Amino acid sequence: MQAIIYYIRQLQRLSGVKLYLNLLGMVISGLLESSAILLLVPMLGMAGIQLGGTGAGYSIPMLGFLSELPQTTALGIVLGGYVVIVLCQNLISRFVAVRNVEIQQSYSRQLRYDVYSALLRSEWAFFLKKRTSDLINVMTTEMARVLAGISCFLQFLTSLLFTLVQIGFAFWLSPKMTLSVLVCAVLLSLFSRRFIRKAKRLGSRSSQLGQMYLAGITDQLNGIKDIKSNNLEHSRLDWLHRFTAEVKNEQLDYTRLRSNSQLLYKMSSTLLIAAFIFVSFRFLHAEGPSFLLVILVFARLWPTFAALQSLMEQLASVLPSFKQLQALQEECLQAAEHGTEGESAKQVTPMALKQSLEARNVNFRYDPQEPQYSLQGVNVVIPANKMTAIVGRSGAGKSTLVDLLMGLMQPESGEIWADGQSISGDNLLSYRRSIGYVAQDPFLYNATIRDNLTMIKPDASEEELWEALEFASSADFVRKLPEGLDTLIGDRGIRLSGGERQRLVLARAIIRKPSILVLDEATSALDTENEKRIQEALERLKHSVTVIVIAHRLSTIRGADQILVIDQGRVIQQGVFGGLASEKGGMFSRLLSSQEEAM
Repeated sequence: MQAIIYYIRQLQRLSGVKLYLNLLGMVISGLLESSAILLLVPMLGMAGIQLGGTGAGYSIPMLGFLSELPQTTALGIVLGGYVVIVLCQNLISRFVAVRNVEIQQSYSRQLRYDVYSALLRSEWAFFLKKRTSDLINVMTTEMARVLAGISCFLQFLTSLLFTLVQIGFAFWLSPKMTLSVLVCAVLLSLFSRRFIRKAKRLGSRSSQLGQMYLAGITDQLNGIKDIKSNNLEHSRLDWLHRFTAEVKNEQLDYTRLRSNSQLLYKMSSTLLIAAFIFVSFRFLHAEGPSFLLVILVFARLWPTFAALQSLMEQLASVLPSFKQLQALQEECLQAAEHGTEGESAKQVTPMALKQSLEARNVNFRYDPQEPQYSLQGVNVVIPANKMTAIVGRSGAGKSTLVDLLMGLMQPESGEIWADGQSISGDNLLSYRRSIGYVAQDPFLYNATIRDNLTMIKPDASEEELWEALEFASSADFVRKLPEGLDTLIGDRGIRLSGGERQRLVLARAIIRKPSILVLDEATSALDTENEKRIQEALERLKHSVTVIVIAHRLSTIRGADQILVIDQGRVIQQGVFGGLASEKGGMFSRLLSSQEEAM
């Protein structure tokens, strides 16, 4: 329950006095409902109902004056009071219901913002350890279950307050009978603990199934081309058939649990009321309208115990979701990057690299428990306003070095310096704002071309947009699209070719006018003509921008001012294209020979 209490405290801090006013409204509503029932005493008396020889008196002291009035007048006053009380009770209930929704929706909005904010502010290494579908599952399915749990808790609180008011009213009518009911209720609650424990286990299973489903569907939709091309539709449908069978069984188990607990309470309430009637009439000698009122009150009171039990089972079933969400928030808090919080993060001024970018004695491994380092003893200097290419075999550590140079991760030992300043702490965001990045696998949002570009620079003019497109050799194909810049390009830009997507991502990186441009084989999907145009543009650009290129096709980096050759996490060669190519037996020479033979 600690996880639930954690979020309830957040709700209390956010709602403040509104939550307490709602609780007060619930109490008043319960009192008014009890008062409406209480008015049945004089009404029953006027009707002449007698269960033990008592007369049709008015047994409520505060209403004793009614006995001095004509019966018709007294009945009119009682009925009028009954209508007014019921009206007030319903108006208060309506106010409480609306305010409850306002409180819940405000909290839902704030909770979603807090969790997503913590997620976005986590360091890059955090995301490398997480499966995207698991994060999506927590942000959607588990978040929805948590919010449903908050609503369930408020309902539980409402029912509890109402029950307490009803118990107080029942004690006033008959302490002995009320005490008997409470003893039975306590015994049943102890017996029903097994239902709550089972609900918690089923809730954990439900969370696991939801996570598995989202992971499976996400992987399959991301790989739909592979599924279609390899004729894997049947095997994927078999997976879904087996999975839905598990979901069906889990839901049936939960339904059986709910049905069994409800059956227990309904049968116990029926037997209890029957026993009360017999014991009260036979041994306690209850008589008059009060006897009927006691039966009516407890006929209403006992189902509230069942409702409380049902709400406790629901809370137990969503408890795993509370724990998952809290665990994610705590992980994000531990992985938070310095300087990414608060309003000050929005006002960061991009750093302008004027001298050099350096890696000094850098050692790095993704897991401190691993014996093998991804990078070891790296010392490099990348001069400003020059082009530096990083080459090596797959798995050599090229991308890891670039991630460190971009400030996405911090070295285990050693430091990255930009113009003599460490790119960590307060300098990190300023440095990262100065970088334009183009990945090998280009990512575009399911929006228009204009939206994808202005996402980086919201105030970009039309001229700046076309200038960036011209640089990336994208202007011609964008002009030919039906809506031009306002053309919707689909999920991940699926309506465009691979080369068009890559050029648009390059344009998006350029529009910010970065001080450092990082290209991860950004021309791999371009045809020869467009690749040549991009290379020429980079030649012009490198005199005003520091260009860092991860290169697989070595022919594309002939004009680089510096080439770093990495193997097994170490920089083993450094120089210009001609010099490295002439080093017979060197790694660069071997890589170049292999590519030339393949052509």
